[in-house]
Amino acid sequence: MTSSFEAIEPAQDIEPAQDIEPAQDIEPAQDIDRAQEAAKRNLWLHFTRMSAYADSHIPVIVRGSGAYVFDQRGKRYLDGLSGLFVSQVGHGRKEIAEAGARQAEELAYFPLWSYAHPKAIELATRLADLAPGDLNRVFFTTSGSEAVESAWKLAKQYFKLIGQPERYKVISRELAYHGTSMGALAITGLADIKYPFEPLPPGGVRVPNTNFYRAPEFVRDDLGAFGEWAADEIERAILREGPQSVAAVYLEPVQNSGGCFPPPPGYFQRVREICDRYGVLLVSDEVICAFGRLGYYFGSERYGYQPDIITFAKGLTSGYSPMGGMVVRDALIEPFTAGTATFLHGITFAGHPVSAAVALANLDIFEKEDLLGNVRTNEAAFRATLEKLNDLPIVGDIRGAGYFYGIEMVKDKATRETFDDEESERLLRGFLSQALFDAGLVCRTDDRGDPVIQLSPPLICGQEHFDEIEGILREVLTEAWNRL
Repeated sequence: MTSSFEAIEPAQDIEPAQDIEPAQDIEPAQDIDRAQEAAKRNLWLHFTRMSAYADSHIPVIVRGSGAYVFDQRGKRYLDGLSGLFVSQVGHGRKEIAEAGARQAEELAYFPLWSYAHPKAIELATRLADLAPGDLNRVFFTTSGSEAVESAWKLAKQYFKLIGQPERYKVISRELAYHGTSMGALAITGLADIKYPFEPLPPGGVRVPNTNFYRAPEFVRDDLGAFGEWAADEIERAILREGPQSVAAVYLEPVQNSGGCFPPPPGYFQRVREICDRYGVLLVSDEVICAFGRLGYYFGSERYGYQPDIITFAKGLTSGYSPMGGMVVRDALIEPFTAGTATFLHGITFAGHPVSAAVALANLDIFEKEDLLGNVRTNEAAFRATLEKLNDLPIVGDIRGAGYFYGIEMVKDKATRETFDDEESERLLRGFLSQALFDAGLVCRTDDRGDPVIQLSPPLICGQEHFDEIEGILREVLTEAWNRL
């Protein structure tokens, strides 16, 4: 099937999701109109074409409960993306809200600039206990981008302090997203979102990612050989740049952008060997993959490798309050523990007392409800349910791990032919994104690589949610194919 995708009107025949307790959520029409007017006049949405809402309503989500959220009109949606890979424990957790409120009453704010407060100490200790190996020192931020940039700044200053000031370059993978601040953007492997802000800080170097579905021809039929080749490309990049100039390699356990690329067997072990050979730091960017997304507190545990730095955010608080950070190996702080050495970096709201209290309450729920066990127990069922979609001609590949999956769409299943830019625009923005939302599923449609649908449901989900996701996807993807 190779025909072009037609311009598509929003689907009229996709059955909308049913409401739960609609009377609690429906706002008067006058209030809805007023909110829409204010949103269009004053609110700037992130990564959003504002013109897309010139003649339509902006979705306004007013409440969450468990795995579901509700809009102004009382309509229910399954949160199949956990907000934005964030809501691990689900929505509406009163115990987390109460923990934040108690802390706000006791101590709403104090910085970590030459001071400490009890919740930051307690949370840092808890994270150090959970982190693998000798990752014992926690530096807090307020977001994932800040965590990624903090790790790069640490690497640069660390190498200056130990007499290797020429090390500043960072190697990361094609299509990988590591954040939006200028430093994090320099590490990111998405050219389209970098161009408007160039020139960026120098030093970003790109290597191939681990998308086996799009592997080069010479390793397409051998996953092990593909993984070895992909890891060795990192070594080749280090040698091209000059080992003495490379500070760090940034990798996600499962790469998000491009559609959930898991690592081939042995990939990370080989990367660790390469980094050790050339004295390069290995940064595991786990802003998405940490805190249960892959069934472990840290994704590096799942794949059996020891990072020098782990960056984190999102799931640490399940979104009840902003927080991020990095946890680093003991050796990296040693140069900062003597004399006048100071890590010349700080963030006003990092380690915020309320966010720290929220994070601790969130981790309590992880333990009490064994959410890691829930993911590990149910991930095979989640995959199997999604793989039912393989009978659809538009589905090319289903990949991922834990509760983190991508579905790549193709024009031709046999040849793996993808959609061109115009077809992808019509497929994703002209139909799929709105049709999936109208059918009651919050997910991500993305074409920063080849066109994919991404799924990342709350860790509390089970088979009934998997079935609901599969049912909506089947109906909408079938309609999309019929419109080709």
